[in-house]
Amino acid sequence: MSKQKRWRVSGAEKEKVDALYQALKIHPVLCNLLVQRGIETFGQAKKFFRPQLSDLHDPWLMKDMDKAVDRILQAFANEEKILVFGDYDVDGTTSVACMYQFIKKFYSHTEFYIPHRYKEGYGISKAGVDFAFEQDYTLIISLDCGIKSVDLIQYAKELGIDFIVCDHHLPDEILPEAVAILNPKQLNCPYPYKDLCGCGVGFKLISALCQKMGLPQEEAFHFLDLVATAIAADIVPITGENRVLAYYGLQKANDNPNFGIKALSILSGFLKTIQIQNLVFIIAPRVNAAGRMDDARKAVQMFVAESLDEAMQWAEALHVDNSHRKEADSSITEEALTLIESDALLVNRKSTVLFQPHWHKGVVGIVASRLIDYYYRPTIILTQSGDYVSGSARSVAGFNVYEAVHQCKDLLLGYGGHFYAAGMTLELDKVDAFCQKFEEVVQASIHPELLIPEIVIDAEIKFSDIRQPFYDILCQMEPFGPDNVRPTFVARYIYNTGYSKVVKESHLRFVVKQDNITFTGIGFGMADKMPLLLTGNPVDIVFKIDENDWNGEKNLQLKVLDIRETPEDDENDV
Repeated sequence: MSKQKRWRVSGAEKEKVDALYQALKIHPVLCNLLVQRGIETFGQAKKFFRPQLSDLHDPWLMKDMDKAVDRILQAFANEEKILVFGDYDVDGTTSVACMYQFIKKFYSHTEFYIPHRYKEGYGISKAGVDFAFEQDYTLIISLDCGIKSVDLIQYAKELGIDFIVCDHHLPDEILPEAVAILNPKQLNCPYPYKDLCGCGVGFKLISALCQKMGLPQEEAFHFLDLVATAIAADIVPITGENRVLAYYGLQKANDNPNFGIKALSILSGFLKTIQIQNLVFIIAPRVNAAGRMDDARKAVQMFVAESLDEAMQWAEALHVDNSHRKEADSSITEEALTLIESDALLVNRKSTVLFQPHWHKGVVGIVASRLIDYYYRPTIILTQSGDYVSGSARSVAGFNVYEAVHQCKDLLLGYGGHFYAAGMTLELDKVDAFCQKFEEVVQASIHPELLIPEIVIDAEIKFSDIRQPFYDILCQMEPFGPDNVRPTFVARYIYNTGYSKVVKESHLRFVVKQDNITFTGIGFGMADKMPLLLTGNPVDIVFKIDENDWNGEKNLQLKVLDIRETPEDDENDV
């Protein structure tokens, strides 16, 4: 059953849209979309539609880049052992794979290290530093982590181990005593693009090393498909430099992919052109599953494999992990929904906080996100973790869940996170009090309309405007992602042709018309909206435009997101 949703139509200044139309001479609706994305001139549009690798910024603009490069070259000259250290998620494992492969090509005294999610936790670990010391490593390059590891990097320094930190997370006021910190978000870093992911920062270091070592930039570009995978998985804005990296990374993923990407594509049965959403929904979950269910080292082994056969062996292990992850997350989600639905008090709360000691720690964040699809409200899933309870929080649009968790800090042993996601640890006997306190905080601070999902609509459009040339330009706006999402449209005064019908019990196949122009579409889980079409009254529909390829014949169709009766008063009322 589909939920009630709020509609919000975005807009752009008419003068800017008109000016861009004069410059580009493409459909005004497309100009509207571009202006909303900060593209207001012919030059900006050219960079957007035709990204160039020459648009990438000079890596030497990043603070400490010279120190990082010099320290690595010093390690080469002195034959020091270098440890490449990274987080256990997609951004971390791709970062490590890129840096390790690059160094290994020119220098043999290197190894990589991924901390175990449950034995060591996130970021730099004491076990990792101790391993480096025991094995005589004197330089650690940390990727996608390290910016907050002040104490452990100090500990490493006391053991005679230097650190180069490559990170993209927001720094605290006190920075670690590393020989170099590469992070565009740190104070006084003049690097012009601030939204690189961890793998993006690592890529810039590789790029600078290529320059200093007299190597062609192609040595760095070799890793672009892994950089694009990290950009897609880490949900960073696909704007500016990230757009260039993702654009060319996707080209490489299709033309000459990393053996790991190729192996996962084959195992998942995906043999079409890889687009950004395939990296998000096919590649990333399988890579993340390694760290969630077992050990993320195998993800790096897959990415650095020297043959497809070798990569396939590691990919099969990831595939098994992902199957276990899906089973765990599906069964826990069902169990959680049963807990809510069997208790009227839980159904009517403004938040969801659930605890079961046997739930798998690796999927609690995924389950929290899934529950929001059913009960749209801030959600926390807790499970037993050794002697303590740990959990993950996920939020709804517009609500700061980290701040809400912060207000419960008296009941917690530790917590961290950001606006839309957080993690926490607490004692078992504090769980009930925490559930109650979090509910009180949410009740007191959430605006009621934030508990209704919002659809952000980019523009109103007429059916007569939806033609192949329009769609072709729309496709050139790819790769889509944060800050450049696939556009959502609204069309008004739409009538049923009489051929719309419910399919597979819960979905709605639309056959609708506006001014005698007919389109077909599909609305997943929207069967309960069929009565609206049967009234004979006009409706407004919200949709994305898709291309349906059936038996070699391509047709434009609508992917319908919501529908409601056309308001009688003002056609601009949403």
